Amino acid sequence: MSASKYVSEVKTIAHSQQSVYEYLSDFKNLSTFFNEYTLAQISQQTQKIQINSVNCDSDSVVFNVSQMGDAGLQIIERESPKMIKITGTGKIPFEIYLWIQILPVTPYQCKFRLTLHAHLNVMMKMMAGKKLQEGVDKIAEALTRFPYH
Repeated sequence: MSASKYVSEVKTIAHSQQSVYEYLSDFKNLSTFFNEYTLAQISQQTQKIQINSVNCDSDSVVFNVSQMGDAGLQIIERESPKMIKITGTGKIPFEIYLWIQILPVTPYQCKFRLTLHAHLNVMMKMMAGKKLQEGVDKIAEALTRFPYH
């Protein structure tokens, strides 16, 4: 299996590099977004995946997925205030690493991009490659709307 790379567009956020880093480097901040409505919306969009629950702590977020079990993300490296490195945990069918790179633009504005490295076999790359790129782009867009203050 080889690593496939999926990179988002560079996005701008109207908050400081430090405040964005502090927010994104603590997964407890995500817990407010995963309510019943949000889980239903995600399940509706993914159709074949039903998320039953989400548990967040500072370093990890775990999704309980019907017919699959627990799958999640864990922060494995932080470099304040410019980088967060995340890996997949649990029943994810391939190895993944996600980097969030954050750079200052002004004292009250920063830019960022996401880079996903996924170790996929040829068949998985053909089936999931386009969806992974779309997912990285959607996550990057969603991160521009978070309440970073």
